[in-house]
Amino acid sequence: MQIIGHRGAASLAPENTWEGFDIALSVGADAIETDVRATSDGELILIHDKHLDRTTNGEGLVQSTPWSIIGELDAGSWFSEEYRDAKIPLLRDTLARYGNSTHLVLEIKQPGIELRVLEMVQEFGLIGAVTFTSFDFPVVQNIKTQLSAAKVGFLTSDISEENIMQAVEAGMNQICLPANAVSQELVSRCKQLGLEVRAWKVKDTEVMISALKAGVDGMTVDFPHLLLAELGRQGK
Repeated sequence: MQIIGHRGAASLAPENTWEGFDIALSVGADAIETDVRATSDGELILIHDKHLDRTTNGEGLVQSTPWSIIGELDAGSWFSEEYRDAKIPLLRDTLARYGNSTHLVLEIKQPGIELRVLEMVQEFGLIGAVTFTSFDFPVVQNIKTQLSAAKVGFLTSDISEENIMQAVEAGMNQICLPANAVSQELVSRCKQLGLEVRAWKVKDTEVMISALKAGVDGMTVDFPHLLLAELGRQGK
């Protein structure tokens, strides 16, 4: 059972910041999930939203703003004044900092950047330490076609047999399903087809426990400390 800190540890620290990643790892998370977008000048950065205003003191579209501006933004005060010095990280710097110490789940939020993300991970020799995911099927399909050894997961809310078979036929390693939609039967079916099952959209501990009972292989959670406690695992 892989415990994945969602955007770091989003209930404990500002999302997609090194501060959040460090907290997730300190409580014992097995992996860190984060989101990748590109700035107007092509820098690959870690931020979920297409707009800057929710998680920084900036405004406008990420893809229309240069790194020289984004790199100076406050990415923590919205969460707590304690984190006013938090910054939006570069993917490159994050791979250098964490790539050899934990598993990274990179969700591609912006179609068209996926092969650049793959190339950067290859540059660092971290193919075995990264899972690539996206809600955009052509994005994950493109990565898998480019490098069959890449571990790729398809994020989807569609639990139909047709959609699951699409992932199987494309050679996906993992299917990522909403925690409130998984069942023992569904998880068993996916595993029979050779897919790992990761649960997302874990809104509370009730949904978390339900997904555990369904037998998922991993779970992306804002509160990794609570999942660790439920599993009886000690923090690091």
